[in-house]
Amino acid sequence: MQTPSTETPRLAVKGIRKAYPAVVANDAVSLSVMPGEIHAVLGENGAGKSTLMKLIYGVTHPDAGEIRWEGKLVTIKNPAQAREMGIGMVFQHFSLFETLTVVQNVALALPGKFDLVALAKRIEEVSERYGLPVDPRRLVHALSVGERQRVEIVRCLLSDPRLLILDEPTSVLTPQAVRKLFETLRKLAAEGRSILYISHKLDEIQELCHTATVLRGGKVIGTCKPAEETPATMARMMIGEDLPVCQHGDDSTHGEVRLKLEGLSRVAEDPFGTDLKDINLEVRSGEIVGIAGVSGNGQQELLLAISGEEPGASKRGVQICGVPAGRMHSGRRRGLGMCFVPEDRLGRGAVPRLTLTENTLLTAHRHGMLNHGLIRFKTARRFAEACITRFDVKCGGSESEAKSLSGGNLQKFIVGREIMQNPKVLVLAQPTWGVDVGAASFIRRTLVELRNQGTAILVISEELEELFEIADRIVVIAKGKLSPIKATSQTGVEEIGIWMSGLWPGAEARKKDSHVA
Repeated sequence: MQTPSTETPRLAVKGIRKAYPAVVANDAVSLSVMPGEIHAVLGENGAGKSTLMKLIYGVTHPDAGEIRWEGKLVTIKNPAQAREMGIGMVFQHFSLFETLTVVQNVALALPGKFDLVALAKRIEEVSERYGLPVDPRRLVHALSVGERQRVEIVRCLLSDPRLLILDEPTSVLTPQAVRKLFETLRKLAAEGRSILYISHKLDEIQELCHTATVLRGGKVIGTCKPAEETPATMARMMIGEDLPVCQHGDDSTHGEVRLKLEGLSRVAEDPFGTDLKDINLEVRSGEIVGIAGVSGNGQQELLLAISGEEPGASKRGVQICGVPAGRMHSGRRRGLGMCFVPEDRLGRGAVPRLTLTENTLLTAHRHGMLNHGLIRFKTARRFAEACITRFDVKCGGSESEAKSLSGGNLQKFIVGREIMQNPKVLVLAQPTWGVDVGAASFIRRTLVELRNQGTAILVISEELEELFEIADRIVVIAKGKLSPIKATSQTGVEEIGIWMSGLWPGAEARKKDSHVA
């Protein structure tokens, strides 16, 4: 790994403080980033990482402290000024207009007027130079999440930043895309650019970053050189103790079938979606089944079909605890004992402007929160407070709005809300997306405990490591089809990785047969 420059720091923050009514997000935070340095910022959810990045990018402003840019004291009033100075930021949640093309989205983010044809050529040149292939003429809603990530980064690079801030850049990328991104970031650092990198994936930090600053409770508790650490030692710095080990226990797949998908086929409503083709799967009481796959291969369509958000034409396509539920809406499916954690936290998992108590009512109202149609707010509040305590959700209390929580803390609340309903069937999509290592470990251990109590659990995740840690059996979805299912003890990451491209035994033969037919 190339050693960064020892010149004047490109960025130096000193004694930064930012307080909100319910929490001190940053307390006397100091760090510096050198030219050519890839600098990680580590911490649990709610440790103050994203707040610090927003302060540097001008989204919000510090209550105290100073920011120096290339040795000069500066006040960054807004993101436009930050970009003019040479600071670019790629947020965890994309900010693209889906109905516009790539080149139109890029033009909106750059100052002045542009000839779209000339700008498209610039996009192609920059994307080729940094190994981030992007077609400027494609509509954004037709792109995979990995391609959208490239658009965000290319858009940022077109403004020629000297400091690039990346917030959880690999949370939606495949392993292959992560490798490509790392090559790009190393090339940028070799050109003398500085990178601030936020990630909960400590193995990535160890591989990529020169230096790491660790935050805990809004304060800097230390720095380290990731190459000289292990993920375990960095986790200990972050949370103050060793990570508990997830004890999977004995494989128990002899319970009753709680969730059954039988010949589930459907045409995607989105013209750029993926059709489901003859999906067959059983999940039994007391087991966790994991579904792996590259994003955009039918996961979203499968989740909508299972949850009841888009009921199908066949009753028997989805069966819950023996009841044909394929035509039922999501409320009736929940009445049968199924709970659901969607991939999209804000919008589908929670309503941003509602409090946590009110968000509890959305899915858990059957649990004593209604009395002859009237809401029992005290019961709902007690449930929300119990969830906050049990799942260590960092917030201002049960009356905090969902949008006020960090992404990881909101994820913990949503997962906790569903688990606390003691479901017979639990379906989760990306359960630990954007969640710190301590919280991810807790969620995984909780899922294993729920499985040991007899719940049937289906987990859809792009984190292969996660699936191999908690799942009893694993299956791959590719182009709307499911692979053969295998016990996790009888397969490995390499085989499942190959299957994720659609190349499992018999796949080609079935493709030829369907073509002939």
